[in-house]
Amino acid sequence: MHQPLLELGERMEEVPPKSFHDKISAYKNMVQEAYKSNPISYWILLLLSSAGMLIAFPASSLLSRLYFSNGGKSKWIISWVSVAGWPIPLLILLPMYFFSKATPTPLNLKLALSYIGLGFLSAADNLMYAYAYAYLPASTASLLASTVLVFSAIFGYLIVKNKINLSTINAIVVITVAMVIIALDSDSDRFGYITDAQYTIGFIWDIVGSALHGLIFALSELVFIKLLEGKSFHVVLEQQVMVSFFAFLFTTIGVVVNNDFNGMSSEAKGFIGGASAYYNVIIWGIITFQLGVLGSTAVLYLSSTVLAGVLNSIRVPITSIAAVILMHDPMSGFKILSLIATFWGFTCYIFASYPASPVPSPSSS
Repeated sequence: MHQPLLELGERMEEVPPKSFHDKISAYKNMVQEAYKSNPISYWILLLLSSAGMLIAFPASSLLSRLYFSNGGKSKWIISWVSVAGWPIPLLILLPMYFFSKATPTPLNLKLALSYIGLGFLSAADNLMYAYAYAYLPASTASLLASTVLVFSAIFGYLIVKNKINLSTINAIVVITVAMVIIALDSDSDRFGYITDAQYTIGFIWDIVGSALHGLIFALSELVFIKLLEGKSFHVVLEQQVMVSFFAFLFTTIGVVVNNDFNGMSSEAKGFIGGASAYYNVIIWGIITFQLGVLGSTAVLYLSSTVLAGVLNSIRVPITSIAAVILMHDPMSGFKILSLIATFWGFTCYIFASYPASPVPSPSSS
């Protein structure tokens, strides 16, 4: 496995930086050493993976909101969109078995149950986020979803015994304050056709979904540590494919029970832009979400959770700004303040987490 940034980080962990300036110098030295020790192909792959996170994930968020703003009604359908692309990572995984030395990981009962459990949690998580995008502006939903970092830190500490220091606590407090600011300023960004009750439901489910997403992160890391042996890209992909597959099964059952597949044709007819626009939103939603997942998986494998955290912190303002420009989301002074506070919270967490080891990426949206 190729983990130059991780190896350099582990060597530097022996003498941890003591000041902000030392942290910056450590990052600079790490990047310089890593750049010199890797071929150009590595950096191209890392660049493409990072672009996948920064472009595909915001695009999938905007498409989810576009589905509802243009006439889509079904929360189950947009949840299904998040996992319907599960075969896309499989198309990358299968050739690895035939053209490299990779072999499928033996599937025992514990591993199978963990995949089923994570798949169910992922399906529930996607449904919660669907309610958020149904009732909230995309910029607000994205900012609220950034609380996943808070819950990841808490559940990581409780389940995987990850460390929490003062910088991490500071990040948790700052991001929590940012979410309180949004809650107090809810009147400024609520769409006219959304009732107070619907806005509250979207707000609550966004936070609860973020908490569940943080739990999925911690449980995925625990599964990888306890049940999966060896750190290789195909093992990371296997976990992603299996969890996404079971999430797809659970979500499909929900769609069928709710009879929403049959309602897609009528939704398409009433969709702003017509049926072609409707199915374009569905198809591109499926593709962009999976490309974002693949990008994050590759970043975690090639680099570390530090870089993944940096990119996650960047894609929050990207999504919010894109929503304001492309979808004319309201952007009050309080929301801008919340955005700045959220970005600062991410920055605190990134520095608190350095150096960190790679972990697998869950399949939730």
